[in-house]
Amino acid sequence: MTDVDPEASRRAYELDRAHVFHSWVAQGPHRPMVVARAEGSYLWDGEGRRLLDFSSQLVNTNIGHQHPRVVAAIQEQAALLCTVAPQHANAARSEAARLVVERAPEGLGKVFFTNGGADANEHAVRMARLHTGRPKVLTTYRSYHGGTQTAINLTGDPRRWANDTASAGVVHVQGPFLYRSPFWATTEEEESARALEHLEQVVALEGPSTIAAVLLETVPGTAGIMLPPPGYLAGVRELCHRHGILLVLDEVMAGFGRTGAWFARDHWGVVPDLMTFAKGVNSGYVPLGGVLIGDHVAATFDERPYPGGLTYSGHPLACAAAVATITAMADEGVVENAARVGAEVLGPGLAELAERHPVVGEVRGLGVFWALELVRDRGTREALAPYGGSSAEMGALVAVCKERGLLPFTNGGRLHVVPPCTVSDAEAKEGLGILDEALAVVDAML
Repeated sequence: MTDVDPEASRRAYELDRAHVFHSWVAQGPHRPMVVARAEGSYLWDGEGRRLLDFSSQLVNTNIGHQHPRVVAAIQEQAALLCTVAPQHANAARSEAARLVVERAPEGLGKVFFTNGGADANEHAVRMARLHTGRPKVLTTYRSYHGGTQTAINLTGDPRRWANDTASAGVVHVQGPFLYRSPFWATTEEEESARALEHLEQVVALEGPSTIAAVLLETVPGTAGIMLPPPGYLAGVRELCHRHGILLVLDEVMAGFGRTGAWFARDHWGVVPDLMTFAKGVNSGYVPLGGVLIGDHVAATFDERPYPGGLTYSGHPLACAAAVATITAMADEGVVENAARVGAEVLGPGLAELAERHPVVGEVRGLGVFWALELVRDRGTREALAPYGGSSAEMGALVAVCKERGLLPFTNGGRLHVVPPCTVSDAEAKEGLGILDEALAVVDAML
């Protein structure tokens, strides 16, 4: 039994279809699921069906749904100060900045708050260009940096294509991805070395003195959760330093516990010049993102005005949610839980699924950030769906998951396993059991 009101859900659906314009889909055939309520690792649809959220929505509800400490903080802040212009200081923003900087690598001492990840990347690129006086930014294919104009041109997945104005200054390179290696590599070491050699060649051909920044997702998210091979990030860091190029790490999805560390870069010890974040900083309870700024970059604007701003930069409700989220994560061992569940439950459990199901070509990830590469044939590695597209088999996979009580996250021919960082062992095992059943259905279709 739930307290979901079917009539209210029906009206929500009808009004949505009448008046809401949705992102990334054709509007006519779209049939959105009504989400009536949520709590912890679960949500309830408009019919009262409970679903285990293995998507964390858009991989952002890191602290789970309706965490009482975060909800209370928003309520308390709303009673005190709902909004304030960004030129003024306010306690919520000041404390949120302190807590974020405290978890960042040494030398990134300032935060510019934004409304989300896309504009965080927009501003990081703007800062890099102004700091260096150079126009170009290098990013990888198989990446996603946001849907705003600069961010979508920086993106390296198919969502860029229809939006791509070939904006001057963005150059895409091949990043490391051993399973589908563009470098004919057979080991992680070969992939790392050859990807670095390729990047160095592009830098030389584009002209190091024209390049402001290299922008990388520390661990690419929706593009495939490809962990950087040993030595790659350190090699990029060295290359950037040698040529006076800024290294910008996009931690929008990978940050705040998702990989079992406060930031994904913690696993490799690389210190960027700029680092962007959003999503998990307050689990998306109120929109918030930001740029962590290296002290040397921030100094550029000590006497020179920064030409950028946002009406809602450091919005009090969003920052109060961030303060409560970070504090609760620290007090409750949420980051440690993500690391442990990944190592002890999800990692081994997904490996077992790969042994049983021929459709699984590869399992990769860490923490609560995993991807299953689904293939029609393990030998040829033909994807179960085209790059950026879908297929009948992927549609069946999603349908079976929902029928069994699981909300999955899929992209192209991949299944991502990205529950909240607060997920329990029992919930993780419940999800793995449902995925086992769904993958069996897909196996039978091939």
